[in-house]
Amino acid sequence: MTTMTIAKALNAGLRRALEADPKVVLAGEDIGKLGGVFRVTEGLQKDFGEARVIDSPLAESGIVGTSVGMALRGYRPVCEMQFDGFTMPAFDQIVNQVAKLRFRSGGRITMPMVIRIPCGGGIGAVEHHSESPEAYFCHTAGLKVVAVSNPNDAYWMIQQAVASDDPVIFFEPKRRYHERGEVQEAGEPRPLHSAQVLREGTDVTLLAYGPMVKVCADAAVAAEDEGRSIEVIDLRTLSPLDMSVITRSTEKTGRLIVVHEAPGNAGLGAEIAARTTEQCFYSLEAPVLRVTGFDTPYPPSRLEEEYLPDLDRVLDAVDRSLAY
Repeated sequence: MTTMTIAKALNAGLRRALEADPKVVLAGEDIGKLGGVFRVTEGLQKDFGEARVIDSPLAESGIVGTSVGMALRGYRPVCEMQFDGFTMPAFDQIVNQVAKLRFRSGGRITMPMVIRIPCGGGIGAVEHHSESPEAYFCHTAGLKVVAVSNPNDAYWMIQQAVASDDPVIFFEPKRRYHERGEVQEAGEPRPLHSAQVLREGTDVTLLAYGPMVKVCADAAVAAEDEGRSIEVIDLRTLSPLDMSVITRSTEKTGRLIVVHEAPGNAGLGAEIAARTTEQCFYSLEAPVLRVTGFDTPYPPSRLEEEYLPDLDRVLDAVDRSLAY
């Protein structure tokens, strides 16, 4: 077992993917000589060459469009969108080409590509650098969407995503890049599209993904001091949803709270609340609650702590759920 940061775990996972398959190619802005803004690809161009770790022009649509062509020719491209807000210039390529080619060809064409997106706030950056665009991609059939919250998942899930014959949108929590955790390099990874119960509990279920998993884990510890037993789920896979884990936990606790940074209106939490209510109606002791970012553009850095869900907002939701 090794201890490393999420950024280092992603780097190690990409290195293993490059070593395992000569058709794996990385592309993105500043990912070569610089090693990426967050140093996730540091050292990979030096070891694998400029033909496999490509410093692209500043053109996200071009990065994804070129990767579509490479995927059609049998390569496995891994694109990096430097920041979440920069994904929008490539949105047309992603939803109209990447997501549809396998369906359009009746399954004759696969689209084995990964689009890595550093997501969320908490680093003191401005708009276009602190977005949470996951709902756009979860709404698009043909795309698989995942989010990592810890180094072990970062190491394994990036390799599983690269090995997938379907396109994977891969969200990385940028404010957690440099947090450390254990990586079981010799272990057996969980399936890519499965949720995980991180902490067992009996009173309320907290469900989160990406950067908010740690906030929910901390909330569960704080609630324990008040005699409350909180179950915490790391969703991991945003599309398809692993409803089996969600419904099993909700039927046990009778209460579910979904936590994410993205705005609440038409966000992923709304879909999870609707589906959980349909499947667990007779087990629910309270309505499914959501703790989310606000329905505003991402604020200036001095206000982002007010915008992002924190320990107090999560614990307040626990109080409201238990009050029913």
